[in-house]
Amino acid sequence: MSGKIKNRSAANADSISGGVSCDERILRDCHQLYTDPDSGLITVAESVGVKLLPPRKKITVMLMGNHSAGKSSFINWYVEEHIQRTGVAIETQGFSFVTSGRKRESLTGNATLHLYPHFKPLQEFKGVSEYLSTEICTSRQKRFSLVTFVDSPGLVDGDMKYPFDVDEVILWLGDLCDLILVFFDPMGQALCKRTLNIVESLNEKHGDRLRFYLSKADEAGGESDRQRVMMQIVQELCKRPGLNKCGFDMPTIYIPNPNKPSRCVNQIEEVCRTVEKTINQTVQTTLNSLEKDCELISEAITDTINNDRQTTMENRRARCKSCFLTLLGFSIPMALMAILVLGALSKELLEMAMGPQGTEALSLYLTPVVRIFDSLSVEQQLYSCGGLVLTSFLMLIIARFSFRTRPTLSGKQKRQLQEKLEYVQEVVKTKKKKLYEDYLRQSVSDHDMDL
Repeated sequence: MSGKIKNRSAANADSISGGVSCDERILRDCHQLYTDPDSGLITVAESVGVKLLPPRKKITVMLMGNHSAGKSSFINWYVEEHIQRTGVAIETQGFSFVTSGRKRESLTGNATLHLYPHFKPLQEFKGVSEYLSTEICTSRQKRFSLVTFVDSPGLVDGDMKYPFDVDEVILWLGDLCDLILVFFDPMGQALCKRTLNIVESLNEKHGDRLRFYLSKADEAGGESDRQRVMMQIVQELCKRPGLNKCGFDMPTIYIPNPNKPSRCVNQIEEVCRTVEKTINQTVQTTLNSLEKDCELISEAITDTINNDRQTTMENRRARCKSCFLTLLGFSIPMALMAILVLGALSKELLEMAMGPQGTEALSLYLTPVVRIFDSLSVEQQLYSCGGLVLTSFLMLIIARFSFRTRPTLSGKQKRQLQEKLEYVQEVVKTKKKKLYEDYLRQSVSDHDMDL
């Protein structure tokens, strides 16, 4: 990134803002702050060695349960369109993503992985890519514009063979999903061991994301029959050590049908509230993460500038030490040469060149050295000269290799870092504060806000 950072906004922001909810706009704007190719936080962070992940613009909700538990029917009810086929044969069913978009479209496995890059590791599971699909619809019902549903295959026991390791794929998806809805139906498949095993494994890491529902509750018979089924399911769940917890909640839900009235209490709206609560938590988490990432980038830029300043000072000291040793290394042979040359010249020539006072001063300093040198034998004189030359050579080597300088930032690079710091501190943080105000203004009055 070169030049001054510019504060950009989506080109079609004005045209689409009219039909966009506040939460949707906040998540979209946060995502834009991260992913802008020129001034996005990801680009800024990479320049100082920090790796960031962009926030997602929607939450991901996975539905799991036994075969014919009503997962697809719930998705159709939520979006108020017939998107998912119901009653599909288990042999041909895979993972289906259902999301909102500009037009009705169906995508195959490869297109799905291009649409959701964070799901690309699914390719590592043998056979999964062929059983991935995405259904895009234009529904704006409820909070669907902020939700991506993951409809998982129906789970059954016995010798049923899936074309991929369904257990491992569901567990892997559980790491990426924001909410996991587990549907138990009252028609005899609710105690599917495969479902219970996967639920227990998911609960170990993501217990806070799991929600349990008795689906098709209107088909369970009378109230006593429904209570008996729920008790059986809860007892079976509580037999698992990881799922044995107090206050186990399992609302009864079913798809309302005006032509088929039922006296059973329908808590399907509870699912909608759970989804909405997860969306609100995601918006808050995204805004909080934006603030933390801004602080992380600011600290990284400040540390880079301070480290460069420290390196510059260390380089300056290293150069001084290197220059001192270099001068000292050259001064020894130069002094020897001066002694030899001056000793070979007559007193008259020295007085002509340096004058009487200069000659007298030179004689005063060199006479002790000359006397010591003359007192040595020829062999000792050679060894002494060799030792001094070797010492000089070692000093030059030390000056060359022991005080190397480290690279520092150029003036342009420092200006760019300063511009990035100002952009994060002034532009992004101001934008984050504005988004937080917009989010809070949905639920509190202006006079209650003290931001």
